[in-house]
Amino acid sequence: MDIISNVLTQIRNASAVNKVNCVVRHSKIVEEILRILKREGYISDYKVEEKAGKKNIRILLSYNQKFKPSITGLNRVSKPGRRLYSTAEKLPVVLGGMGTLIISTNKGLVTSKEAREQKLGGEIICEVY
Repeated sequence: MDIISNVLTQIRNASAVNKVNCVVRHSKIVEEILRILKREGYISDYKVEEKAGKKNIRILLSYNQKFKPSITGLNRVSKPGRRLYSTAEKLPVVLGGMGTLIISTNKGLVTSKEAREQKLGGEIICEVY
């Protein structure tokens, strides 16, 4: 089971029905993805909760003035059946630079903008716009 795809689907579904928050299973990579989403302004906040020995993450979704979700698209690019890698020079651009790619590099998870600046390539995890 792909936990990243599961989390992205839960966020996409929660924002589609205008929920304030959603709860997902905890993992280190999910927490790093949420850290980037928060920094880029796609979500308001997230909090790690532990209950009965199990860790979950509560995600507070972000909305614009007219209660439109900040996330209009959230897609998994590299999948377990087909991994996608790219060099820093060949990283694709999302919506003409309006979106964000999350890249897994040897320096951790970074956005496509940071990967280009640091000249890092890696696995393209997901795209957000």
